[in-house]
Amino acid sequence: MITAASCSSSLLPSLQSLPGFLFKSRTFFYFHQIQNPQRFCKLFTQKRFHNALLSPQSSVQFPSHPNPDILLSYLISAVSSCSSISYCRAIHSCVIKSFNYTDGFIGDQLVSCYTRLGRADDARNLFDEMPNKDLISWNSLISGFSRRGYVDKCLDAFFRMKFEMGIETNEVTLISITSACASRGAVDEGKYIHGFALKLGVLWEVKLVNSLINLYGKSGYLDAVCRLVETMPVGNIVSWNLMIASHAQNGTAADGVGYFNLMRRAGMNPDDGTVLSLLEACENLGLQKLAEGVHGLITKCGLYANATVATGLLDLYAKLGRLNYSLKVFGEVNNPDKVAWTAMLAGNAVHGNGREAMELFEGMVKVGVEPDHVTFTHLLSACSHSGLVKEGKNYFDIMSQVYGIEPRLDHYSCMVDLLGRSGLLNDAYELVKRMPLKPNSAVWGALFGACRVYGNIELGKEVAERLFSLDPSDSRNYIMLSNMYSAAGLWRDASKVRALMKEKGLIRNPGCSFIEHGNKIHRFAVGDRSHPESEKIYTKLEEVIGKIRGAGFVSKTEFILHDVEQAVKEDMISKHSEKLAIAFGLLVTNAGMPIIITKNLRICGDCHSTAKLISFIEKRTIIIRDSKRFHHFAAGICSCGDYW
Repeated sequence: MITAASCSSSLLPSLQSLPGFLFKSRTFFYFHQIQNPQRFCKLFTQKRFHNALLSPQSSVQFPSHPNPDILLSYLISAVSSCSSISYCRAIHSCVIKSFNYTDGFIGDQLVSCYTRLGRADDARNLFDEMPNKDLISWNSLISGFSRRGYVDKCLDAFFRMKFEMGIETNEVTLISITSACASRGAVDEGKYIHGFALKLGVLWEVKLVNSLINLYGKSGYLDAVCRLVETMPVGNIVSWNLMIASHAQNGTAADGVGYFNLMRRAGMNPDDGTVLSLLEACENLGLQKLAEGVHGLITKCGLYANATVATGLLDLYAKLGRLNYSLKVFGEVNNPDKVAWTAMLAGNAVHGNGREAMELFEGMVKVGVEPDHVTFTHLLSACSHSGLVKEGKNYFDIMSQVYGIEPRLDHYSCMVDLLGRSGLLNDAYELVKRMPLKPNSAVWGALFGACRVYGNIELGKEVAERLFSLDPSDSRNYIMLSNMYSAAGLWRDASKVRALMKEKGLIRNPGCSFIEHGNKIHRFAVGDRSHPESEKIYTKLEEVIGKIRGAGFVSKTEFILHDVEQAVKEDMISKHSEKLAIAFGLLVTNAGMPIIITKNLRICGDCHSTAKLISFIEKRTIIIRDSKRFHHFAAGICSCGDYW
């Protein structure tokens, strides 16, 4: 029989190796004899010990200890690693049997543990049982609710603390509530806390002001952000970072870069938060030269070893069309984590490199990095963009069978897209009908896109009705149905859909193409003549169109979905925005540089064929990112293999 004397720290490893004997025994555990805290914590994280606690026959308790506070502190530290609330409740019950846990410090730890696991009611009940609650106790409760985003519970605790108990709040209380408001976009509640802080006279506290800047910035109140910064006595690096991020997230990324320059002139050195905000600004501006400048800043400031920063950089390069730069950055990351692997895989997916994405996935698994649901979303997307039906089905199966990841709506959307784009519309529709989750607009939209590609009018009408009911204000669905009718020559039906759009007040988003030159983004629309160099652009466009027609190219006027004369169709299609952007790129870039263009809508078939031939005749690499993916045109071939 194992006695208390035998439970010394030297015997702990051997006791743990016994097959369930110690953990099934009704013997009391004299843990005060375990002198090593690390071994103590390790014991409480063992699944067999958890099972023993949950057993109806369990009589485990913790007898007296010379310093019970230290013992319980170790216990709570171990409990915090538990992923199951039942384990925590079981250990909590043992604590009740063995300790007086009414001391605020110990009770606060238990409250924090419950809120961390999302058991707000349990935390509240335990908190109400604590007889001696001070400001720290209340702040601990509110902080726990804040981390879970429970705005209402934060405010309820705040009012009880202030008006029922008469305890004065401090800046820590207000920071927690403001953070919860920021995470949930609760601006009105945040404004109330802002006013309370003003009355309390604590707006000199930098952390509190920063939390308010974060709240207003995430909610798009840039004027309020600027006023807070102007009245702040002394800002810190977090303040500057929030200013940059607020502008980057609200369509004024150029102003965010301006604040970065002001920060440098103020003598403030950037940190990883600064760089991440700048990377977001670069993505929104679409300026490759700016991205290269931030890359240099990262190297200069010694932040390259930061995995989060490196991941953000490689993700930015991929989104700007420079996948080769992304690969270089990824290759320089030491021991890339799951996020870095997934970001690199996602980059290959959006560029249509399905095989490369699969290789990355296999490499990731080989080095022991566990994929998650995001990884599989991008992996299935890569298979879809490359038409890898067999491989996609396999990954969809092993996701749940091998990795225990239940398919989500994003995964079903990718699978429907994969099957639909491969012409397997019936299979795609059957998958939608038998999926255990309610299909959302992304799932139906994937099937709708396949109906458009393959001209399946009947199924397309049915899917369109589903989309109209889910999101009646999304003009894209009406436009796609109208285009399907037009492509089939059903002009009357197309006209009815257009009339319905007009009746609902829906406006079509005009097609635009963007290209960077001279530290500026140049925008082109269909038939656009607003550019200062428009005469040269149109002259160049006529020149290259003449060359490709001389090589046998014939405009695909079926992509002009209007009931007009053939000559008018040819004129309309020759002035599409991506063609104008290509002509401008040929004029202003060196022969060895790729022409990188961004299109806000899906590239049409005629522009796709035109770009292929121009890349062959002009011996240029043309990269076009449309709303779906990247297309790399070189030597007359597109990376999508005409599959998009």
